Amino acid sequence: MPDLLEQTEWCLHWQHSVSGGLVTDCFQTIDGHVFLDRSFLHDPAAAGLGEVLGRGRILRSATDGDWIVDIAEVMPCNRVFVRIGGQRINHRLTYGSATVNLSEIFAGERVAITLLSDDADRRVNEECR
Repeated sequence: MPDLLEQTEWCLHWQHSVSGGLVTDCFQTIDGHVFLDRSFLHDPAAAGLGEVLGRGRILRSATDGDWIVDIAEVMPCNRVFVRIGGQRINHRLTYGSATVNLSEIFAGERVAITLLSDDADRRVNEECR
């Protein structure tokens, strides 16, 4: 797995389980906290997807779909929990030019993607026990 550094973006990509279209959640790590920054929705009308009032703003993509940007939602305990789907769902983590196919490694499992740093570890240990 790649090291996820401060002030960098990393994204989770997968195919929507109903429509099969691309969904992406992109995160930023800033000052020891992980934030959901933006999400791509292939079809905002797809089951369970769309805008939530007061949570970012929608921008039309140059391709099919919409980005919800400026979400700035802090991830509790600097963790992102994901139930990893099989190859049809195709969960992937990208960071820069690196891609990790999570479905090949963890299909069917619940995983926690966690920020690891001295400051973050101390905060997680204090706040999340």
